[in-house]
Amino acid sequence: MVTEGQDRIAVLQARNAELQRLLEVSREALGEMRSKLAEASAPPHTFATFVQAVGDHVDVVSNGRRMRVSVMPDLDATLRPGDEVLLNAVSVVVGVASPERTGQGALVREVLDEDRILVVSRGEDERVVRLVGGDARGRVTEGDTVIIDARSGFASERVDRSGVEALLLEEVPDVDFDAIGGLGGQIERIRDAIELPLRHPELYRQHALTPPRGLLLYGPPGCGKTLIAKAVARSLADAVGADQSYFLSVKGPELLNKYVGETERYIRTIFERARAKASMGAPVVVFFDEMEALFRSRGSGVSSDMETTIVPQLLTELDGVEQLGNVIVIGASNREDMIDPAILRPGRLDVKIEISRPDASSARDIFSKYLTADLPLASAVLDEAQGNKADAVKALSEHAVDRLYADPANGEYMSGALLRNVVDRAKTLAIKDVIRGGEPGIATRHVERACEQELAEARAVAASTLREG
Repeated sequence: MVTEGQDRIAVLQARNAELQRLLEVSREALGEMRSKLAEASAPPHTFATFVQAVGDHVDVVSNGRRMRVSVMPDLDATLRPGDEVLLNAVSVVVGVASPERTGQGALVREVLDEDRILVVSRGEDERVVRLVGGDARGRVTEGDTVIIDARSGFASERVDRSGVEALLLEEVPDVDFDAIGGLGGQIERIRDAIELPLRHPELYRQHALTPPRGLLLYGPPGCGKTLIAKAVARSLADAVGADQSYFLSVKGPELLNKYVGETERYIRTIFERARAKASMGAPVVVFFDEMEALFRSRGSGVSSDMETTIVPQLLTELDGVEQLGNVIVIGASNREDMIDPAILRPGRLDVKIEISRPDASSARDIFSKYLTADLPLASAVLDEAQGNKADAVKALSEHAVDRLYADPANGEYMSGALLRNVVDRAKTLAIKDVIRGGEPGIATRHVERACEQELAEARAVAASTLREG
């Protein structure tokens, strides 16, 4: 009997423990349900933007209304201007919300100070806003796009617009005039136009002479127009004593946009970016390639009426460039006759330089930039020059020039790009010979074959163009 009683007591104790456990679980579940019910029935929080702390209170903007409210003590020290906060039913700041990543886009026109910027939105509507987090000078520049909340007066972040940024191939050029061959006369004229006003501004002021605002480089493709534009940016940096320069390359056809006003906005953005870089003391070159694709003569009937608004926008920007002496506009074109005359008149693109096809003398100079003594040369070439690599390279260049210009009609195919391709082809042929087990080094036969292949391709392209025309 005693044993049975003890067993029964043990069973009852176990059952009692289980009932206690179930009671605790039910109590916890009831507590959670009460908490959830309280949360569900609580009044909604209101989103607001924190502006500043004032003593024990803070200023916030909610739905365009600025208010001074109380704040929970543990939040006051962590808030910064522009943060999203939560207000309870009695307008007390009780929490911090995640920042809003959408809003109205605006273009930065000017950085005013460390936390204020002047932006343009909805056409030409200018507005001064504060940048969340401050450090405006380090985070944004003129021409950038930012997200703004017009009701609170804050710009939350900078956004990249691929439609504009892809057009601005901003770079620091490493090309100087010494790397360009066969254009000595044109380079001298360019340097006179852009370097003299920067190196001797007092003389220009004494003579009441206005420096040129821009250049037009015209001529056949592949003759060095883009290379010259990059060298101009490097030359500007040397002339003003700057550590670096910027080259904003704009491809004409890519600037066109089917939406009304977008192309004009792109042009404004380009010049705003140039002014921002120039204001920091860095020289800037704005380079428009294939200029005739954008700025055709108005009223020509060759294309749509888009140029009737694009051309005036560029003219407006060109007329404002004189305020910054270290910004220069360069246009390149294969068809300068199609560009609107208002752009080419004196006072805008003042200097017009023809980049013509190289003659035999210019070709020798161009070859000297690419066919150099540090390249491996075949033993036969070195033997003919009695081991002098400089003379051997010169002999190869002479051989190439004689082969290319043997027929006077070949002159119409010549370009700097073709001459460089001759050297590259010769290098490729030499490499293939080494792979097949032949003698290493560039030989005369490689140069001859490269010249023949380039001329054959140039004639084929010219014949195809003539048939299509």
